[in-house]
Amino acid sequence: MKLKHGLFGNTLIATGTLIAALNAQADTLKIGIAGPVTGPVAQYGDMQKIGAMMAIDRINAAGGINGMTLEGVIYDDACDPKQAVAVANRIVNDDIRHVIGHLCSSSTEPASDIYEEEGVMMITAASTSPGITEKGYQLIFRTIGLDNLQGTLAAEYIQRNIKPQRLAVIHDKQQYGEGLATTVRDLLAESGTDTVMFEGVTPGDKDFSALIAKLKRNNVDFVYYGGYHPELGLILRQSREKGLDTRFMGPEGVVNSDLIAIAGKAMEGVLATAPKSFDQSPENMALVEAFKERDEDPSGPFVFPAYTAIQVMTEAMGATGKTDPYDLADYLRANRFNTTIGEIGFDKKGDLTEPTFEIYTLHTDGSKTPVSQ
Repeated sequence: MKLKHGLFGNTLIATGTLIAALNAQADTLKIGIAGPVTGPVAQYGDMQKIGAMMAIDRINAAGGINGMTLEGVIYDDACDPKQAVAVANRIVNDDIRHVIGHLCSSSTEPASDIYEEEGVMMITAASTSPGITEKGYQLIFRTIGLDNLQGTLAAEYIQRNIKPQRLAVIHDKQQYGEGLATTVRDLLAESGTDTVMFEGVTPGDKDFSALIAKLKRNNVDFVYYGGYHPELGLILRQSREKGLDTRFMGPEGVVNSDLIAIAGKAMEGVLATAPKSFDQSPENMALVEAFKERDEDPSGPFVFPAYTAIQVMTEAMGATGKTDPYDLADYLRANRFNTTIGEIGFDKKGDLTEPTFEIYTLHTDGSKTPVSQ
């Protein structure tokens, strides 16, 4: 074996070893996993990460895909739109052409502009804003339903089952939360239920005394909240402390064990729309056990959609023998897939053709029970 001088740490590199190392690099396909690692909704990013990484590990254990080993590369956007743009540019510069994420809709939308322009495929397992896939892009997909679908489900349930006399709709002034809140308000108005309060709160606020006082003055008997769990948890706790026992409802962005830590007993009975509890599906029991063996919680709403995102992306690679995002996108739109979230297909926008949300009652022991509709 010949030895030659190299620039790798100023050491002698065996030519054969160097070639093997370069071949190993070429046989690794990196997939970006972009979402919040830090910040107030980092737990949602963890759901996405454990789902995607489990899929990657299981595919690698089965021999990889097309002779390649997959490598998940984690990027932190903190659910901040500006940081998401920086992350998207970094992913492009790192020559990664396949991404799972982002998570918050307000981050996913600007990142998707960059990915589409640069030829990067993105599948989001969590972002539900309809605007993400309304631009006619070819490379943007998602494995979760849209806000207008869960907003419709929430509005119909409120109208049919709750029948509030004094409804308040609260949101967190962000794309995801305000979009949902507006949908619910407008649909209820069309069916004859008027909103007596439509208010925005600022993410990061800690004192909601003024909001709660206004809810009490308006004799509100039901609240729909569009947003994430940190603010709702404080609103719930402070409402109970101030004698307001109005029932609340929210989207999948509040289905989080941290809601219990923040709100305590005040979160018992909160209603929420969320994807089906895929960890309860009999066909997923072996996978659920695999998560538990790693001390990971498979019950989060974004775990199985993230697993499925890797699943369909790599199935397209295996079927086409290619990794080019445009070839994969064509395959995704033209076929159906048996996945951990059921049999799915994608429409021309990249959205699921049969997305499902369900309504749950949340409990202080961390469980949630389906609500009959």
